[in-house]
Amino acid sequence: MVPQALDQVTVLDLIQYIAGPYCTKLLADYGAHVIKVERPGSGDPARHMGPFFRNEPHPDKSGLFLHLNANKHSATLDLKGAAGRRAFLQLVEEADILVESFAPRVMPSLGLDYQVLQKVKPALVMTSISNFGQTGPYRDFNSSEIVTYALGGPMYATGIASREPVKPGGSVLQYHAGATAASATMIALWAAEQSGLGDHVDISLMRVQASNQDRRSTMLIAYQYTGLISTRSEAGGQRLGAGVRPCADGYVALGGDGPRFERAARMIGRPDLLEDHRFKDSMARAQPGRSEEFDEYLLPWLLERTKLQVFQEAQAHHVPAGPINTTADLLTDPNIRGRRFWTTVKHPATGAVIHTGRPFIMAETPWRISTPAPRPPASASTTGRC
Repeated sequence: MVPQALDQVTVLDLIQYIAGPYCTKLLADYGAHVIKVERPGSGDPARHMGPFFRNEPHPDKSGLFLHLNANKHSATLDLKGAAGRRAFLQLVEEADILVESFAPRVMPSLGLDYQVLQKVKPALVMTSISNFGQTGPYRDFNSSEIVTYALGGPMYATGIASREPVKPGGSVLQYHAGATAASATMIALWAAEQSGLGDHVDISLMRVQASNQDRRSTMLIAYQYTGLISTRSEAGGQRLGAGVRPCADGYVALGGDGPRFERAARMIGRPDLLEDHRFKDSMARAQPGRSEEFDEYLLPWLLERTKLQVFQEAQAHHVPAGPINTTADLLTDPNIRGRRFWTTVKHPATGAVIHTGRPFIMAETPWRISTPAPRPPASASTTGRC
């Protein structure tokens, strides 16, 4: 078997839900030996979050948990008891990295703060993931995905101007924080290998959100330069030749605006529109109502074609475009399948199921899932492999 990049790295995983488990998943999938320590009995709360395999709620059938915790090994420890702490410190002696996602007060209250752990393993890298970081006035506040998204700023510019701000669906912030934590952890590990001294990496979900490259950084820079606050737009107002439009079997996203308008006009077989006074230059095309006027020609062309046909013809004319894919579409998308994005994982409770695969490709370092997610923890303090 070809060695993986992190084959020699041991990670202790004291984390739950999404952000922390995604961090250690990225490490485990590239070879790190990750030991997931769960509380006796209940385990990671993500075990009780859907979607569940065949809609059967069960701690072994949570799709979220199974996705985030494959390739990890299991340990059940009661860190509030003396025996559990002793066993944990023995694991720390052999570990290179510890990732935890407790509230900042918890590890010190257990007698397991970084200063204590570094005495056990001087080169230990400890990554702490929390709502607002290990310091600051919000340090001990509770939060949630929507609250952190609001505090981070971009929510003010998300939605319709005449309505309240909204948050995009899903847990994008959690995954972004997990990826940030994995990157920071590897930087700290590289430094520890050079110096022999570890580090305490402090990941704040609010800090990640406030500097998110999804508009946040550009909004902050724009405000500093102009003093203008980004606002929400009114509903409608599609750009000419760009945005989401219907087609014969769904919707497509188009980028036929600006300098690409001439290509879009030729794509729909209407090069004559380039001589039309309404569309002949950028100033004419910028006038109110032009998008709706161009849609009189664009929409009939789209409604005669499927998503795939629009995609292929648009690309042939060098117009950026793509289908609005459903999840079912993604499972059969030739580009995603060709890059081995999907992988099959066998778990004792679910059998073989399809999971998302490698997030990026390293030419000489394989990505693999070799071990399914751990089974539910026992009620007593134990350690073991799944």
